[in-house]
Amino acid sequence: MPRLPQSIEVHMEGDFLNSLDDDIRFVRVLWTDNANVIRGKAIHRRALANYAEHGVGITAASQAMPAMYDAVIPETGLGPIGEIRLVPDFATFTPLPYSPGHARVMGDLLLDGEPWPLCPRGFLKRIADDVASEGLEVMAGFENEFFLMKPTPDGRIAPADETVFAATLSMDLACTVIDNIVEALLDQSIPVELYYPESGPGQHELSATYTTLTQAADWQVVFRETVHAVAARHDLKASFLPKVYPDKAGCGCHLHLSLWKDGKNIFPDASGPGGLSDTALSFLAGVLEHLPALAAIVAPSPNSYRRLQPHYWSGAYRCWGLDNREAAVRVPSSPTGDGSTHFELKTVDATSNPYLAAGCVVAAGLDGIRRKLKPAPPVQVDPGSLSDAERAERNIDALPANLGDAIKQLAANKVLTDALGPGLAKSFLAVRQAEWDAMKDFQLEDEVSLLLERY
Repeated sequence: MPRLPQSIEVHMEGDFLNSLDDDIRFVRVLWTDNANVIRGKAIHRRALANYAEHGVGITAASQAMPAMYDAVIPETGLGPIGEIRLVPDFATFTPLPYSPGHARVMGDLLLDGEPWPLCPRGFLKRIADDVASEGLEVMAGFENEFFLMKPTPDGRIAPADETVFAATLSMDLACTVIDNIVEALLDQSIPVELYYPESGPGQHELSATYTTLTQAADWQVVFRETVHAVAARHDLKASFLPKVYPDKAGCGCHLHLSLWKDGKNIFPDASGPGGLSDTALSFLAGVLEHLPALAAIVAPSPNSYRRLQPHYWSGAYRCWGLDNREAAVRVPSSPTGDGSTHFELKTVDATSNPYLAAGCVVAAGLDGIRRKLKPAPPVQVDPGSLSDAERAERNIDALPANLGDAIKQLAANKVLTDALGPGLAKSFLAVRQAEWDAMKDFQLEDEVSLLLERY
């Protein structure tokens, strides 16, 4: 009989089930699919002991569904045959402050007692192990932007306000709901660092501190769940959709990364380009080398490419720069002059599965380290202001124009498809291809109508 994952063994040995608060009625076990829809099954407390070890059964076809509807995409290779076990990771157990009586755990997808190769969370754990084999550890954090919207008398939705970037009026108008979101995140042990209203109407940004690679992706799932749930309690609708308004700012989900060795951040080098060490530069170069293919992972919705446009600070060009918010990779300058502690990939949005996004970006960076790649010099101008000839001279190019082009890049990228593995690569590509085929001729209004509540 397969052994329990260590986190479950520890909690069960500590009489975890008997220690549950009497108010907890259901424990939700969550997973994320290839379309980055957060799904779950809830186990009643009286039945929890029956499912703690072997988990809850779900169909393998759960990883074959696109964002549009609950139907299987045959090209994934998945269908009605096959049962996967959704096994709770009790180390992630958290009562839900916005849904009294319910708690949440993250789930791992197992087949025959072993990690299922198509499990996104299992994929990220494999990448973390790959990093560890190099004597390194990645620390990461997702920085989210989201819209708050309110219903109108005619049944439509409108922005919760029409303020501008960092307007204190927006802070006042949204004070109660933002405070409640932050309180709920803190209650779930997610340390919030910064908050400000963003440029779009009713748009806000909250950021948490960095953490380990898998926990950063777990926190991203928790963040989305919490913002949606708390907003609904205030009769508001929240959305992380990349582009909602045609002429306003879109929503990113910037990924911040750093490399550590023996408990020390090895990114900073005050004498290096951009204040980065040689290892950090090679990691960055790997991300840039694979960025056209990574686009299908980190910006995987047809709607994503409405956001990835020049002059919107979205990272539409493949280049890097020191505090350059138009570059795909921004290296923040150090306030102390000791070197840069991390970099930010601006191309990412919240339609991306955080486990796949973080894992593939790190796989690209590792390839850069192993091949000792070096990036082109940093770009300290808006790349969109340069001519085509000037961009070519500086090795700057635009990211794929649409999801269809990005999918072709990913399918041809051996480093990333090998990292994903054949089953996960095939199912992901098929799901996102189905979404592209279905929505490639949509107008923005059609995309928003379909996807607003998915993300």
